[in-house]
Amino acid sequence: MAGPFSDVRIVEFAGQGPAPFAGGLLADLGADVVIIDRKPSSGWRPDTPRTYDFYNRNKRSIALDLKDPAGVKAALALIAKADILLEGFRPGVVERLGLGPQDCLTVNPKLVFGRMTGWGQTGPMAQEAGHDINYLALTGALAAMGTPGTPPPPPLNLVADLGGGGMYLVVGVLAALHEARRSGKGQVVDCAMIDGVAHLMSAFQAFRQQGTWTDQRQDNIVDGGAPYYGTYETSDGKYIAVGAMEPQFYTALVTVLGFDPATLPDRTSRANWPALREMFAKAFVGKTRAEWEDMMRGRDACFSPVLSIDEAYDHPQMVARNVFQSLGGLKHPGPAPRLSETPGTLRRATPEPAADSAEILADWGLPAGWLADGTAEQA
Repeated sequence: MAGPFSDVRIVEFAGQGPAPFAGGLLADLGADVVIIDRKPSSGWRPDTPRTYDFYNRNKRSIALDLKDPAGVKAALALIAKADILLEGFRPGVVERLGLGPQDCLTVNPKLVFGRMTGWGQTGPMAQEAGHDINYLALTGALAAMGTPGTPPPPPLNLVADLGGGGMYLVVGVLAALHEARRSGKGQVVDCAMIDGVAHLMSAFQAFRQQGTWTDQRQDNIVDGGAPYYGTYETSDGKYIAVGAMEPQFYTALVTVLGFDPATLPDRTSRANWPALREMFAKAFVGKTRAEWEDMMRGRDACFSPVLSIDEAYDHPQMVARNVFQSLGGLKHPGPAPRLSETPGTLRRATPEPAADSAEILADWGLPAGWLADGTAEQA
């Protein structure tokens, strides 16, 4: 099965982070994603060896010199045959190359032009450099994470780069593609990580205005403040996680811990949280992580072990669902989400720059002579 997007062609300018992640998700689901890489002969190589660049699996690579008019001409010829273009440069970069929205929509009026930035295409910070932690900081998300009295910790770059960035880019370009196929008119998708993270923070913005969320870290229901939603150390120096927010799950949790729910301090009062947390911590540290796994299994206590990356590969739940799959001798996360009739697949390992130039030109009906005159280079 070819996947639901087997009829979608995507041109992606080589980059890092959220734009390649978005292209990779679409490639997993069958889209023909062509990366425009720099030429290997220029001395450039990707920062991450392509073997380990999982965002670029299932894609193909062609190499063009976008500072050369011939390379720009070749890029526009590819874009003219594409449904979607993905780029993650600072605002104005592709315009200076002659590959901005106006240039591309002129050769392909149905094109969806997907733009991925941190700050957005407009505003006083649009040209500033930044990374995931900076976008989290500006949206209020970073200040809500971590331990009180210490600097907010840098989280993994899942929230801004991939959640507020890559995933919103996928939604945006698919929405625009749907419209283009209905109306015949393409458009620009301005995807900014600060927009996405602000949207992800909707519930907490509402709670804050409602007065049920304080501006103190670890003082709220899902930030580590509530004793029934957090992590605890076990006797073997490992950790477990609990998320027993609902009354029935909380009752199950404290019962397994050996407490009588009727005699515990009222959990709905924040004033009782420190005492409850101390009680839970003393209980959890009395047994190993494995012992707690055995005791909590089947109890609906919203319990799980805190696993390392290596441990996650072998957990029975992950194995049962085949969450990790083999590709090119490496363990990859399988395509997600799962479709019953046209599921995503792992088809191709990440290509080296220019590895597929001749194949792409042939498949997309473009002149093979580009290889001979150096416009496109094959590794």
